[in-house]
Amino acid sequence: MSLNIGSIAPDFTLKNTNAEAVSLNSFRGKNVVLLFFPFANSGVCTKEMCAMRDNMSRYSDLNAEVLGVSVDSHFSLKLWKEHNQINFQLLSDFNKEVAPAYGAFYDVFAPGKFDYKGVAKRSAFVIDQNGVVKYAEVLESAGDEPNYEAIQEALK
Repeated sequence: MSLNIGSIAPDFTLKNTNAEAVSLNSFRGKNVVLLFFPFANSGVCTKEMCAMRDNMSRYSDLNAEVLGVSVDSHFSLKLWKEHNQINFQLLSDFNKEVAPAYGAFYDVFAPGKFDYKGVAKRSAFVIDQNGVVKYAEVLESAGDEPNYEAIQEALK
């Protein structure tokens, strides 16, 4: 089940690439763009995170903090972040608790091909300064990217 626009975003605390705890509630007073993605080091995920990196000034100008979340470990996210010079926080949902709470979760990813259990769906959420969901996009196809224009529009 995906979150509805107008609902309160579930709070969470996850480890960033430095193994530091990061909570959603710590960003109250700022807008948050929360991006779930399936796997670090995969083609579309790299393209998406680099597109966000390259347009970070747009999000900063809209008082937005960008957070990327996957089920990868913080160790692998750290290497991937450094390699791609990603300029925002990546968070590890290794225990697979947050993606399901947001309706951004494959029970089985690529059935018949990979059969990976418990992978984040590529998804984008805009959460306002009060913790309210202003935009929600959960993509069924991992090959699709979120609608960046719609994300930016929701931040205005």
